Amino acid sequence: MINKVTLIGNLGQDPDMRSTASGAAVTNLRIATTERRKDRDGNWTDHTEWHSVVAFGRTAENVGKYCRKGKQIYVEGRLQTRKWQDRDGRDRYTTEVVADNIRFLGGGAGQGQSQSRGNYGDQNGGGYQNQNQNSGRNQQNHQNAPAPAAANAPMPYADDEEIPF
Repeated sequence: MINKVTLIGNLGQDPDMRSTASGAAVTNLRIATTERRKDRDGNWTDHTEWHSVVAFGRTAENVGKYCRKGKQIYVEGRLQTRKWQDRDGRDRYTTEVVADNIRFLGGGAGQGQSQSRGNYGDQNGGGYQNQNQNSGRNQQNHQNAPAPAAANAPMPYADDEEIPF
């Protein structure tokens, strides 16, 4: 059986970073993915879907440190449903993506002139990959873990400023 989720979207708010009772980092994210479609009249409309994502360990620390609202990220993980009780004692259920791998993509808040991409590993803190590109001139690549093939696909535009949407 397969339980795998792959998302590329923008953060809808700043990451919410916390610690468990044992001191492990946990970060909750809200990611928006938008799909453009034609309606019955032939007009283009955008449909946005919101996803709850949770990251643990080193991944959670790095996302909390380097990401802000509007940042575009790549997430790989699995779906998980949690049961919890509200203040009135009623059972509630939340389905979220438990992230195994998060990569920072171009665009979004706090980016300045440089474009930053990174793979900060699995939920246990394994693997580290960071790739910086400063206005397309200088490129450094520190790679200790293989990155997903989808995230390594060549970008059709050199800079985010050139993307027509």
